[in-house]
Parts: sequence; C-alpha cells; structure tokens
Amino acid sequence: MQVILMEKVGNLGNLGDVVKVKDGYARNFLIPTRAARRATASAIKEFEGKRVELEKVAADRLTAAQALGEKMSGRTVHITQKAGVDGRLFGSVTNADVADALNRIDFKVTKAQVRMPTGPLKTVGEHTVTVAPHADVVVDVKVVVLGETS
Repeated sequence: MQVILMEKVGNLGNLGDVVKVKDGYARNFLIPTRAARRATASAIKEFEGKRVELEKVAADRLTAAQALGEKMSGRTVHITQKAGVDGRLFGSVTNADVADALNRIDFKVTKAQVRMPTGPLKTVGEHTVTVAPHADVVVDVKVVVLGETS
C-alpha cells in the first residue's frame, strides 16, 4: 500500500515521503496513529497545501524533545525492588517502571520511549537505558536498582 507520511517515522521516512508499506502495517499502525495517510491524488494535493503547517508542528515537537533530552541527560533514577541476598530481583524492572520513575521526577515520557538494549533489568546495581522522546533525540539515563529484602 502506498502511504504519505504525516510525520517522521523511524526506519521508514520523513514528513511528506510517499512510501510503500505492507497493508497490515498501514491499516493497523500508521493510519490509526495519524502518522500516515493513503497516498491518493487528493490526499497528496491536500498534504501539499498543509505542508508548511505540518513542518512547523514537527519542528516544534523536535524542539520540545531536544529541551527534554538536555534536561534528562546525565540523570540518575533510583528504583527499589524486592531482591534476594545474591542480588537477583524477584521479577524485573521493565521500561514501564523506568517511565513511571521518570514521570515522578517531572519528565513526561511513555514506556514506548524507554529502550532497554539488554531487556528488562534483573539484577541489583547500576544500569544504562536509553530514552528517545523523538526519533532524532536519544538520551542515556542511569537506572540504579536498589534491593529491598523482606
């Protein structure tokens, strides 16, 4: 299916690009999230009329994400979980837990923006995770997992 991108989509293209994607990806993700529209002649003509406005909105989002990234870089987040005496956690620390901890200290991020390269954290200690508030802004954040014995 041919779609026109209404915003930058990672590994796919930038605002205004006409790309061919699988039907399911377009119907189930891109179109419902308003990241893309079907690339019909009328949709392309309508997009060209709104292009300046959409580029301004995209630039504003990028600026806000860069400001958030500058504030967030170098931050350390402390999370307490139940752990055994050997330092292994009962359960794990997921991207949702990291997002909740960041939201508690006034950083508005979603769990989808928290990327954990090695998967959920399963041990006590200091770990590094990446937070991507925008496709072009990626920040490293230290997560210190503290063990709580009962």
